[in-house]
Amino acid sequence: MISLQTALTFFGIALGLAVAPGPDILFVLTQSALYGARAGLVTTLGLMSGLFFHTALVAVGVAAIFQHSPTAFLLLKGAGAAYLLYLAWLSLRSGAVLAQGGQGLFIGYAALYRRGVLMNITNPKVTLFFLAFLPQFCSPERGSMVMQIVQLGLLFLLATGIIFGLTALLGGRLALWFNTSPRAQVLMHRLAALVFAGLACSLLLTV
Repeated sequence: MISLQTALTFFGIALGLAVAPGPDILFVLTQSALYGARAGLVTTLGLMSGLFFHTALVAVGVAAIFQHSPTAFLLLKGAGAAYLLYLAWLSLRSGAVLAQGGQGLFIGYAALYRRGVLMNITNPKVTLFFLAFLPQFCSPERGSMVMQIVQLGLLFLLATGIIFGLTALLGGRLALWFNTSPRAQVLMHRLAALVFAGLACSLLLTV
């Protein structure tokens, strides 16, 4: 069981990390700006589910495989980049339909949730970050290391949920404006495609 002091310290750091610009928070912002605040909140739930997956990997030690196996790391990184490029293509296609005077279609909350989960679990950088970060706040004197890691992971999920939830609400405000302007919707879809493509390149360049 982690101490209260450790929990508060860790939670404060986790809030700071969640606020820092990164792929996940950009993903939430773009999805909520495209489809509204509720869509951003659902995307956040998907990302949080992915974070729980990474926490479980670190807790059981599977994350060490990605740390010591370049092949496994490369395969997962490639899958993540391919998925992000696929999302970029979908955004470009939606933007093209709108530009031609068509009607943009909402992909559905279930699809947004899946996007959040898949984007997170196919990013090996998150697993390696958790592997390096979470154990620093654990102590063998306080009992099971696995339980301590799980507790820290849940605190990280809570911090992420708070920051990303606020981001979704902000993006939802932008959506109110974008939805009144077809031209702005086209621009937003193209911007989302650029964000996804940039994230894919960033992931591929991870050493």
